[in-house]
Amino acid sequence: MDNVKILEIKQSVFASNDREADEVRQQLKEKGVFLLNLMSSPGSGKTTTLRRTIEALKDEMRIGVMEADIDSDVDAKAIAETGAKAIQLHTGGMCHLDAGMTRQGLEGLGLEDVDLAILENVGNLVCPAEFDTGAVKNAMILSVPEGHDKPLKYPLMFTVCDVVLVNKIDVMPYFDFDMEKCKEYIRMRNPNAQVIPICARTGEGIDQWADWLRTQVAAWKNPDKQ
Repeated sequence: MDNVKILEIKQSVFASNDREADEVRQQLKEKGVFLLNLMSSPGSGKTTTLRRTIEALKDEMRIGVMEADIDSDVDAKAIAETGAKAIQLHTGGMCHLDAGMTRQGLEGLGLEDVDLAILENVGNLVCPAEFDTGAVKNAMILSVPEGHDKPLKYPLMFTVCDVVLVNKIDVMPYFDFDMEKCKEYIRMRNPNAQVIPICARTGEGIDQWADWLRTQVAAWKNPDKQ
């Protein structure tokens, strides 16, 4: 056993990724582009929320979307219908995006005519939270049918997010979902995370979400004016 070589590969992989993520952010800063990493489980309403977001902001800023999936181009086609710039990223079976993949996506998207770039990460609540993509801010969507206890079960996802959108609030009467407990559990993981209840289907809460994005994009582009 003394001849067996042991490599602590997980640490080295994350360290390398973090360095590349910082390089991605520096590039974005130089070009004046704000990158949002949007995460959630499958079926939470990411694409519908994105369509509403684009509708609210398309007259104010140039928006580009990178749709990440293991396969298919369904989501990218749905986003392209809004008139926003959109590309599809296939991860080849990977359950997340890292900084290197994000860099490739940004190169494919093109940043010359983009103010706000949104990365719709692969749908799950575990792997995407582990990798810094180089985004300026992280957001996640928690849908009401998933339950208010998810911050207890998936702590890292809620720890790394700057804002949590609680989607599908229109169906709260039909589910055992306690909004106040959800907010309490989120604060336990991340006291600084903002929680915004929304209904992407009806548009409820989208104005508050759009205001949050406006503020973040403006601060990134013109920090001296904040």
